[in-house]
Amino acid sequence: MFNLDLIEDVLDYNLKVVYCGTALGNVSYERMAYYANPANKFWRTLYEVGLTPRQLDPQEYKGLIQYKQGLTDIVKVNYGVDSELSNEDYDRVLLKSKILQYQPEILCFNGKTAAKKFLGKTNVSYGFQMEQINETRIYVAPSTSGAANAYWDVSVWRGLSVY
Repeated sequence: MFNLDLIEDVLDYNLKVVYCGTALGNVSYERMAYYANPANKFWRTLYEVGLTPRQLDPQEYKGLIQYKQGLTDIVKVNYGVDSELSNEDYDRVLLKSKILQYQPEILCFNGKTAAKKFLGKTNVSYGFQMEQINETRIYVAPSTSGAANAYWDVSVWRGLSVY
């Protein structure tokens, strides 16, 4: 499950928000598209809370940039469910360097796992965090993964859409 040629980031300057997941899931890796598993609520949620004017198809992921939004993962060298990833797979330094370079208004973690790994904490709360990366604010939202349905709360995603 190790591969150096995983999916490219969707990053640019002047973005309102960059969404950061943990890693590509198995279905996303197979289809080479972010959040491609039909059980994942990411694309539906962005539309439902007003972050996109229509529901994008996972294969249209590069089009998210037209809405001043981007995509990346904290794990770029591996894929699969979180339990299959090793601590060495998480690249906090690389993620921070991307955020420092592009300086989006908000870095939104899609789920607590990526946020905890990035912040070096054992627990984080949903919503805006005290930490920032220069002027970039950090936001943690519930994971849109179907595997995390027990923790799902769309209202936290709605909170992001008002900024």
